Amino acid sequence: MIAKAKTFTSDKQAVTAIEYALIAALIAVVIIGAVATIGTDIGSTFNTISTAI
Repeated sequence: MIAKAKTFTSDKQAVTAIEYALIAALIAVVIIGAVATIGTDIGSTFNTISTAI
């Protein structure tokens, strides 16, 4: 098992794939955070507009 892990990490394509996966995960976390924040702000705005009407 350890030998297989060493082989996997020494393979440049595997390391590149891991890097891309980490970057994609980070981007997903940022998008989720932004959508959650923007969603709350938009809900607040719609409530203000509906109250004004």
